[in-house]
Amino acid sequence: MTRTVPPASEPEAQTATAPKDVAPAVALHTGTSDVRALLTSNLRQSGIYVAFVVIVALFAILTDGTSLSPGNVTNIVLQYSYILILAIGMVIVIIAGHIDLSVGSVVALTGAVSAVLVIRQGMPWWAGALAAIAVGLAIGAWQGFWVAYVGIPAFIVTLAGMLLFRGLTLQVLDNISLSPFPSEYGRIASGFLNGLLGGNGYDAFTLLIGAVAVAGYAFSNFRTRIARIKYQQPVESFPLFVAKIVAVGAVVMAFAWQLAHARGLPIVLIVLAVLIIAYGVITKRTVFGRQVYAIGGNLAAATLSGVKVRAVNFWIFVNMGFLAAVAGIVFSSRSNGAQPSAGNMFELDAIAACFIGGAAVTGGVGTVVGAMVGGLIMAVMSNGMQLMGIDQSIQSVVKGLVLLLAVAFDVYNKRRAGTSR
Repeated sequence: MTRTVPPASEPEAQTATAPKDVAPAVALHTGTSDVRALLTSNLRQSGIYVAFVVIVALFAILTDGTSLSPGNVTNIVLQYSYILILAIGMVIVIIAGHIDLSVGSVVALTGAVSAVLVIRQGMPWWAGALAAIAVGLAIGAWQGFWVAYVGIPAFIVTLAGMLLFRGLTLQVLDNISLSPFPSEYGRIASGFLNGLLGGNGYDAFTLLIGAVAVAGYAFSNFRTRIARIKYQQPVESFPLFVAKIVAVGAVVMAFAWQLAHARGLPIVLIVLAVLIIAYGVITKRTVFGRQVYAIGGNLAAATLSGVKVRAVNFWIFVNMGFLAAVAGIVFSSRSNGAQPSAGNMFELDAIAACFIGGAAVTGGVGTVVGAMVGGLIMAVMSNGMQLMGIDQSIQSVVKGLVLLLAVAFDVYNKRRAGTSR
């Protein structure tokens, strides 16, 4: 007598076939989530780039193309290079959860020291530059000691420094301006490299440097993409990746083309490029850089992980003092002298560049490249409004609103991310 086995019930049948039917759905869901996470993580930075392009195009239209003329593009580089240098150091300070209000006064004091040695004492131009850097390092060590080892908040220490170093500037200069610097010193911020490779109506060397920069950017991004794929991290599609490289390359070469048709490659741009590359590597690929992000992201966790918080904070401010000194040299070279009021409000421009460029108010977030884009947004806006003859008071209102909206966008993103969890 044979026993008939009843057919499996519907739920049991679904369970039996689940591994075959559900697996593709899970894989598809995971892929969609990865893409969504990738787009979300890049939204803020991509938005900054889009905003920069829109602002450049807007002022090009409003000024009938004057803002994109070769001469004006060169002037933007020369006029705002010292703010970008300050923003490099400031973004590291902000990532670590601090702030530095003294950098404008440090710019003034280091420029004053250089002017006294070179103009008043007749020393070589390089001696003045080295003395300015030494003063900047000493100031950074002074402020880093109070913040890292005494435990006074950076806001208070640097607010005191803003007053202290401005007073020392007045003492060093005897309340008067000193000028002019020798021509060698002036070339730091106003010199150009041109004619090295010739060119018919343009500087071929500038175009070559632009092409090298594009090639380096493409190679670096390709290596990063390969590494992310190797560790099974989400990446954008290859056509989108290529489109991004082509878009950035087109912008860089257009920028180089404009410089090549003006006065060639500014020396200060080379200094700025070296600093951007160096600090990009430091923040992304060194132990020190990872520790800075760890401190800003979660101080308690960083401490428990063995990060020497005091030492890292100390060197963060030493580095800020160094970059403020470099900015002081560039600004005094650009001004061809030292003034007691030099560097006024520079700290606010540098801070605004960092926040507009994606740095978080609470620390732990930010990039050197983002700070540079934020600084360029401020530079293009200021330059464009000046070309349009807009009153200085209105310019301040616009800058303030842009900064407020940038921080509001950061807060909105964090709230949305918290809600999604």
